[in-house]
Amino acid sequence: MPRVILASQSPRRRQLLGQIGLQNFELLSPDADESYDSKLHPEEIVSVLSRRKAEAAAQLLGDPAAVIIAADTMVFLDQLRLGKPRNEKEAFQMLSALSGKTHQVRTGVTAAQGGRRVTKVETTDVTFRSLCEREIWAYIRTGDPMDKAGAYGVQGRAALFVEKIQGDYFNVMGLPLCLLGKMLEEFQVDLFREVDGE
Repeated sequence: MPRVILASQSPRRRQLLGQIGLQNFELLSPDADESYDSKLHPEEIVSVLSRRKAEAAAQLLGDPAAVIIAADTMVFLDQLRLGKPRNEKEAFQMLSALSGKTHQVRTGVTAAQGGRRVTKVETTDVTFRSLCEREIWAYIRTGDPMDKAGAYGVQGRAALFVEKIQGDYFNVMGLPLCLLGKMLEEFQVDLFREVDGE
């Protein structure tokens, strides 16, 4: 199996890679330009940013045999991007906007090795139930929303807000595992090899 590099410092992505059996991957956190043209379609935005992260990691690493995984996840409500809140007021505004509505979580995933790059996008629809102010503020006081796109993490207490998910649940956590697994197969990363005893 080739050397695998995760170009991210996200603890959730590290956890998810471990969950699918990747135990010996390495971490790299390259500086990549995260600006983008606001006229781009949401799928194009996450594609561009994940590819940029992979390119930056490849240049930093300098190992053409290594397989690099890079991802960028964004939350969109009516095509408007909801990033990480800068303060509690912004978190409240975001969660209030998501209340009772369906939004999209999009992740661009890039796998890179040598001069080869494969980028794909996963989109998941997430529907929030109607939230009251007390619930929103109680959740904000946990501190959980402050480092998360859209001001929530589905793996935490915000699970209480989620009425319905259509698509890949793990995508909402930041890494669509089924899609990633199929991409890694193209790079000869066999996630069942050790299970088979080979």
